[in-house]
Amino acid sequence: MECIVHFDVHHKDGVKQLRGLIFLPEDKKIPSEKDLLQMFMEMGYKLRMDNRDRMIFTPTEPGSGYEWIRVRELDTGEKTYKEDAELKSLLSNLIPQDFRPI
Repeated sequence: MECIVHFDVHHKDGVKQLRGLIFLPEDKKIPSEKDLLQMFMEMGYKLRMDNRDRMIFTPTEPGSGYEWIRVRELDTGEKTYKEDAELKSLLSNLIPQDFRPI
């Protein structure tokens, strides 16, 4: 399965909107952090995950020509996945984090 990754590269003088492609196994619906980092590495970006909730990556090398990268959308062709940070925050506050048996 293919996943088109739409992302923004934030430079000091502006933002570039780019896309990348990840090939996923049939049993996998969306790419993992490792998949995204591998795609960026193949494109010449050496990054680390800085904010998982907002899908923001920052460069690992000093002096890179960009400040950070944010994944906007993951398109698998079946259903577009857009992360809604507000909804995720709301749900994380409503769902108990401690799963204890009754």
